[in-house]
Amino acid sequence: MFERSRKGETALLIQPHAGGPPDEDALEEFGDLARSAGATVAATLTARIDRPNSATLIGSGKLEEVQAAAEATGADLILVNHPLTPGQERNLERTLKRRVVDRTGLILDIFAQRARSHEGKLQVELAQLRHMATRLIRGWTHLERQRGGSIGLRGPGETQLETDRRLLQKRVEQLQRRLEKVEVQRTQMRRARVRSELPRVALVGYTNAGKSTLFNALTGAEAYAADQLFATLDPTVRRIELPGGGVVLADTVGFVRDLPHELVAAFRSTLSEAREADLLLHIVDAADPLRNERIAQVDEVLAEIGAGEIPQLLVFNKIDRLGDNAQVPGEEVDGADEAVEAVPMQPRHDRPAEGRGRVWVSARDGAGLDLLRNAVGEALDLRHVTGEVRLPPQAARLRAQLHELGAVRAEQADDDGWLVELDIAEADAERLYTQAHGDVLRPLLPERTVDTRLA
Repeated sequence: MFERSRKGETALLIQPHAGGPPDEDALEEFGDLARSAGATVAATLTARIDRPNSATLIGSGKLEEVQAAAEATGADLILVNHPLTPGQERNLERTLKRRVVDRTGLILDIFAQRARSHEGKLQVELAQLRHMATRLIRGWTHLERQRGGSIGLRGPGETQLETDRRLLQKRVEQLQRRLEKVEVQRTQMRRARVRSELPRVALVGYTNAGKSTLFNALTGAEAYAADQLFATLDPTVRRIELPGGGVVLADTVGFVRDLPHELVAAFRSTLSEAREADLLLHIVDAADPLRNERIAQVDEVLAEIGAGEIPQLLVFNKIDRLGDNAQVPGEEVDGADEAVEAVPMQPRHDRPAEGRGRVWVSARDGAGLDLLRNAVGEALDLRHVTGEVRLPPQAARLRAQLHELGAVRAEQADDDGWLVELDIAEADAERLYTQAHGDVLRPLLPERTVDTRLA
């Protein structure tokens, strides 16, 4: 039996395809995935598969070609851009005498490298164990059945394979319990944000579209951002101020085509930041000629996690990377396959009568960020109210809250309390109106709001 090598830095990529020419974009993305995992791509091969081989996926002739290419390039790792069954993976390794990893295993490996938070590491390990559970095989002598005392050999004991499976299942159950506790804590944090009545906005999009760079530009945070696939796995949440009031902004994990179901299930709690948002900022790489395809793939994952009906604002990022007179496929129009349009070279905010609004920005240069802030405020219907109010001495706590919100523009103190000039988000004024001494804000609020609260 082939003993799996612990090495695996030089990779030979295999791109299976069914009929027609191979998908060059899929192969390019798979190469990016391999490099993101730390592998050096030695060569790539395409394999037409009209009828998949149940034992090895690819045919015997192609298998010989892969063997020769691996020996010629010195590749010690075979990466297959297709899901493999445990049997196919095992048979390929036995024949090629090299470690074989399919698309799911490769993405899991990248996630394992990128996870930084306690929750993220637990989620990745759980997904890996579930993937591994189907790949425990009997192949070495230590997997033979262990027997009782050597004199009587009173019958078979537990095989090492069965022991491994039992221990693996115990670890899976332990991880599930830990994740349940983490999810309770995350749910409590989300409830606290809900009680604050701040609208929730989540950044979603295809991996490497620039979500974390945009998050840092909007919040001033220092979330990890890099030009690589799946640079961010752990959600980061910050409050930001927009024209009309504050919102809670969350950065989430990026999506990719054919995202393994194990990862969608494992990261369901993380993706709940998107599922429970009031607005999704769908970040798109404006310089990507396949941006329409990327948008559709992200929409598919959002529908899978239950976030398909949440309002979206399309944010086309990286306009700084566009060349002169750049043209890329536009959104579908009137049932046509694609409309071709010139990409705006300058920041712009489009407000279509129907469908999703679109904003064109550069997170790296900061171009268009004010347009984006205004667009988010419009999408959430955020409004400000202004005016002067008299705060009595008993309203010291209310005064402190107003200062904390940054709503106080000027104030004068006298024996009757404070005369305060306010510029405050309507949502914050409505929330404070229900608290002690908050009725002093009544003159600032629209009549419809006051009538609703008094009803």
